[in-house]
Amino acid sequence: MDCKHFGECGACRIYENGYEYQLNQKLELNIERFKPFYSGKISVYESPEQNYRSRSEFKIWHAKCLDTGNGDIMRYAMNHIDKKGVVFIDECPQVSESISLLMPKLLQSITEKKMGFKLFGADFLSSSSGEIVVSLLYHRKLDEEWQAKAADIAGELGIYIIGRSRKQKVVIGQDYITESLKINDEIYKFKYIENSFTQPNSKVNEQMISWALNNSNDGGDLLELYCGAGNFTIPFAKKFDKVLATEISKSSINAAKANMILNDVHNIEFVRMSVEEFVQALDGVREFRRMNDININSYDIKSIFVDPPRSGMDEASCKFSSRYDNILYISCNPETLARDLAILSKTHVVENMALFDQFPYTHHVEMGVKLVKKGSDK
Repeated sequence: MDCKHFGECGACRIYENGYEYQLNQKLELNIERFKPFYSGKISVYESPEQNYRSRSEFKIWHAKCLDTGNGDIMRYAMNHIDKKGVVFIDECPQVSESISLLMPKLLQSITEKKMGFKLFGADFLSSSSGEIVVSLLYHRKLDEEWQAKAADIAGELGIYIIGRSRKQKVVIGQDYITESLKINDEIYKFKYIENSFTQPNSKVNEQMISWALNNSNDGGDLLELYCGAGNFTIPFAKKFDKVLATEISKSSINAAKANMILNDVHNIEFVRMSVEEFVQALDGVREFRRMNDININSYDIKSIFVDPPRSGMDEASCKFSSRYDNILYISCNPETLARDLAILSKTHVVENMALFDQFPYTHHVEMGVKLVKKGSDK
C-alpha cells in the first residue's frame, strides 16, 4: 500500500519496507513470545494490502476559507503519529473502495447543504457489496431541517445516515448493513449495527472463522464465551450438535439472535451473562433468572471457544476453561494471551497456532490457539 500520509497519520505505525516485511516482523516477534508454549509452525493469514477496512472513523476539521476569510472548509482528519495535532486526510488506502469513493462526495454534499455546523466526526461502516451506513457526529441538537437535508443526501448517494448528538440518534433509512462472509465455501449473512463492534477486516475475518472451524472437534456440544454478535457462533452451529453462547452486552446478544434467524440456525442458546456469572450459575453458587429456560444438564460439552477483549481472561476464567478437553482461543492481544497460556498450559498442550493480520501497518495482530487437555483422547 502506498499512502502520501505515511509517517504522519497515526492510523499506520509501520510503513517502511513494505507489507511483507512488516508482516514477517510481527511473525518473528510472536514466534519468540510463544516459544515457552509452542515450538511448531505458526500459520500466517495475510490481509489484502489495501482497501481492507470496512469500518473507519475520521475527525471533521473546520477552517475559514483563505480566499475570503469567511465561510467554512471542512476536511477529514486523523491524529498525528507523534500526537502533534492532526493530519488532514485527502485519501485513505486502508478503507474499502466503497468508503473511499464516498468520502469526497459526502463532504461536498454536506458543504453544499450547509450541514457542517458543529459537525466533528464521520464514522463509516460498509459491506463487501458496497452497502454503507455513515454516522455524522454533532455538538448540537439535530432538528427537522437537518433530517430533511440528510434524507436528500442519503437518497442522492445511495447510503444510510445516522445523526448523533448528545442523547440523540436520528436514523435516516436504517442503522445497519448486511455483510456476507464466505466460510469454507458456505455463505453466512450478518447484520452489522452502527456503533457496535464488528470485525474491521472482512477478508481476514473469513480466514479466522475458517481456521476456528477447521481446528474444532466434530460433534458434541460447544460452549462459547464472549460471543459478541455471533461472528463465530453462527458458523459453529453447523458443526456442533448444540451451542451455548454467553455475552454481557445486551445489544450484541440481540444482534446475535437476529443473525441466528438470518442464517436459519436453530441449535444455539444465547444467554446474556458475564463469564463470572455464568461460572457461578454452572456451579450452583448463584441462581439467575436468565438461566431459567436453559437446561444445562442437557449439554454434553467437551469443547470451549473464547474470544475475549484485549484484557484477555482472568485467572478464574482460565481455570474454568481448563475443565474442558478442547479449548479454542482467539486473541486480539498477544501479550494477554501469553499471560493466559501460562495458566492454561498447566492442564493443556498447545497443538496449533495461527497469526491473523487483521490490522496491517500497525503492531496489532490477532492470534488463534488450539489447546488439548493433557492425556485426553481429543
